[in-house]
Amino acid sequence: MRILFIGDIYGQPGRRVVRDHLADIVAARGIDLVIANGENAAAGFGITPNLVQELLDCGIEVLTSGNHIWDKREIVAWWESGAKQAGHAARRLLRPANFGEALPGGGLHQGRSREGEAFAVLNLQGRVFMTPLACPFRTADALLATLPSECRTILVDFHAEATSEKQAMGWYLDGRVTAVLGTHTHVPTADERILPKGTAFQTDAGMTGSYAGAIGSRVEDVLQRLLQGYPAKLEPSDGDVRLCGTLIETGSGERAGRALSIERFQLQKTD
Repeated sequence: MRILFIGDIYGQPGRRVVRDHLADIVAARGIDLVIANGENAAAGFGITPNLVQELLDCGIEVLTSGNHIWDKREIVAWWESGAKQAGHAARRLLRPANFGEALPGGGLHQGRSREGEAFAVLNLQGRVFMTPLACPFRTADALLATLPSECRTILVDFHAEATSEKQAMGWYLDGRVTAVLGTHTHVPTADERILPKGTAFQTDAGMTGSYAGAIGSRVEDVLQRLLQGYPAKLEPSDGDVRLCGTLIETGSGERAGRALSIERFQLQKTD
């Protein structure tokens, strides 16, 4: 199976590059499954029900998220109304599984690829320099234990600030999942590798959006905050728009679920 994981989609520029180019990438690279982090899709902060559907319609199978998932309040009622309906788009939007169990949504999705192969996506959030949550390592243990034996292709989006915590998760899950890919910091790292027991790892898959700003926001807004301490509203920057992510190929037969290759992917929009 060939999997494309798209890093944090940031605002309208990120959505636009996905809409304009994802279908061509899928066709050219023979992609079987597309997963993306969409927590910044709504002008950089949160996601709305309409934007969930917009991104799913582009060919994304599952959307993951992180600490900004609650920024748009309408997502809560939509989740609560749709999560129990078979086929509802709410079942394809994840929030970190180690948030409180009473909150709407869930952090684990099971499905089948275009070729009918079983897969799972697990969404977790780190605790170092972030809001205290339940232990992501123990949460991973508990949820992985619920998966059927036939589900051997498992991708983990670990939404975390500290590179050390992300790398620790990679080592912790090595051999138990197909890939551990970091999100949240919006900067693609050059440490993609396959760990000794067959798990693909990258500290951060990067951001899909404008690289003409500071991690997606307009430079002037960010500098106003940093230099003057003024709580300027952060607006998405535009220009130098890129689609960043990670390509993973998995094995079959006895090697099913193991990563055969991992490749950083970046498409820079030139028009």
